[in-house]
Amino acid sequence: MTFIFQLTLFAFVAVSFILVVGVPVVFASPNGWTENKRVVFSGVGIWVLLVFALGVLNSFVI
Repeated sequence: MTFIFQLTLFAFVAVSFILVVGVPVVFASPNGWTENKRVVFSGVGIWVLLVFALGVLNSFVI
């Protein structure tokens, strides 16, 4: 169970880093928001899903 928690945590950190770098790039590019709106919302959705998954997995690890 610890290994699954660690993989989920790594995925959370990776998605967070991608969003921190990617969202400002999307807003700075011309027509970036209108063209990449779905990608940003998908990334945020995955991020929220990982937050809840980490909360559930944390109760099994400790």
